[in-house]
Amino acid sequence: MSLTKVLSDALESGINQIGQLRILRDPLRLHHIDDRDLDSLELHTDPDDAREIGLYTPDGGYRFTKGELSLKTGWIFELGSVEDLRRTIDLFYPASLGLWNAWKNDQIQIQNLRDKLNRQTGMYRHARNISDEGAQELVRCLCGPSNKCVKKILWKIDDENPLEDSEASRFNGLVGDVDESTAIPMVCQEACNFFVAQARKKSKEEFEAKDQ
Repeated sequence: MSLTKVLSDALESGINQIGQLRILRDPLRLHHIDDRDLDSLELHTDPDDAREIGLYTPDGGYRFTKGELSLKTGWIFELGSVEDLRRTIDLFYPASLGLWNAWKNDQIQIQNLRDKLNRQTGMYRHARNISDEGAQELVRCLCGPSNKCVKKILWKIDDENPLEDSEASRFNGLVGDVDESTAIPMVCQEACNFFVAQARKKSKEEFEAKDQ
């Protein structure tokens, strides 16, 4: 089944949100969940405009990850088809629809943190030396809505070590107080590159602490 059909079926079932995006029907529109006065918003009809809108935070900072809880407001898309809606969502949140569809059908390929770190080469190979305690600390400090991440974590440290209970590990991938039946959760199948970079830094800190 195509992702356009998957999205179309989701809309028919009452889905109207993914991440910080609100979906309206009749006509088909997309806007930031925090915007209320829709008539005052900057109008877009080209899905490709989402690429530029999603690059920067409201204060002009660069958004390092597309799953960052920092999407700026002030725009609305009016779209001619569900296919255009799918393209727009994919530019705001790449692969989000495909990952959600794979996850809900038990077909998603999850990579635990140790497997991810053990595959690193070059200067990032040192990230594999991070302790389990250090990795759990990074999850608490980097993941979840309080750290501006909108994704539900599916991975563990390794097969024997799940994530410790925290806001980040409990987060369901839905932004705001929303009915779960009306929103598509954002899911994280493996640690992002930013997490890997911070794991390298944490590993170095742990090594230096032992050396003192």
